[in-house]
Amino acid sequence: MDEILRYFPDLTDTQKELFVRAAELYRDLNAQINVISRKDIDNIFPHHILHSLAIAKAHPIPDGSVVMDLGCGGGFPGIPLAIMYPASRFILVDSVGKKIKVVSEVASALRLDNVEAVNKRAEELDVKVDYVVSRAVTDLKPFLGWCWDKVKGGDGHGVLCLKGGDLTEEISEGIQPYKGISLCRLYKISDMFDGEYFHTKKVLYIRKG
Repeated sequence: MDEILRYFPDLTDTQKELFVRAAELYRDLNAQINVISRKDIDNIFPHHILHSLAIAKAHPIPDGSVVMDLGCGGGFPGIPLAIMYPASRFILVDSVGKKIKVVSEVASALRLDNVEAVNKRAEELDVKVDYVVSRAVTDLKPFLGWCWDKVKGGDGHGVLCLKGGDLTEEISEGIQPYKGISLCRLYKISDMFDGEYFHTKKVLYIRKG
């Protein structure tokens, strides 16, 4: 938890408690359902919770926003962001039932009333949101194909992806087919957080309208 408080010192007592309980829940659930690599579960705070919160550092989400975590897996980045932004609504979507089961159990145990877990494929969704977030789901071009028409646009709305490595070609090819992109910006997570783990990791922000 110290890793979180170092970069987010103004958390409320409730948020601190929820982050600690979330880490405990994921450790327990991961022993039953392998959602996070068992080798990596001991790094739940820096590699999963703090990594998710890089989105909050790059582009703080306004209260009242509707945010979709598309391909949420076991709940990253959606669950940490839902704790960080209790006044916004989070729709966590994955086509794999066992992963959504974990999300539902975590959200229920933490009493996160602002989280909705949905077991569907992206193309089955009929929803409009302010932001779409994701962590290493797929290449940008197909990902935008799944979600770009679901982003409302305007007011800074858009897509926020946690990605790694050299993204030059992926971005160039990925954004070309889509209309309404007014800004495409990369934030280096190593500029936000210390640690070798973050050296090649980035937040990609694509603004619509």
